[in-house]
Amino acid sequence: MKKIIQFIICLLIPLAVGGLSGFATSKNIESWHQYLTKPWFNPPNYLFGPVWTSLYLLMGISFFIIVNKTASEQRNKAFIAFFIQLTLNFMWSFIFFQFHQIGLAFIEIILLWFAILWMMVQFYKVDKLAAYLNIPYLLWVSFASVLNFAIWNLNK
Repeated sequence: MKKIIQFIICLLIPLAVGGLSGFATSKNIESWHQYLTKPWFNPPNYLFGPVWTSLYLLMGISFFIIVNKTASEQRNKAFIAFFIQLTLNFMWSFIFFQFHQIGLAFIEIILLWFAILWMMVQFYKVDKLAAYLNIPYLLWVSFASVLNFAIWNLNK
């Protein structure tokens, strides 16, 4: 029973962070974001919710794997990396959608990309599967970085 509760908590941490940032910034999607010029490869808005939910679930599963490894300095580094990237993930939505700082959001998402990579390296040292589960997240943020840059460039 303890493992099930632990698993649920590990899933809820990234889902709550994503849900909170999405809820807090959603009004700007209809009132501001829809009027931006976007590149031809911009996905439809309905795609973002399911993609991010899937990524947050994978992030939570990978975190659960790390949580259940033997306590060590390396596991502690993995925890730190996890929470740093999650904080950067949370902040991006506010910078982009709430404050409309598209250029600053681009700089921040590049920092997020490196934080995800760093987290994956730290996870890999503890458990390879935990690191591999975050490959889709890194790929999506890579795409989101290009998209962020393109939107910034088109709306200067």
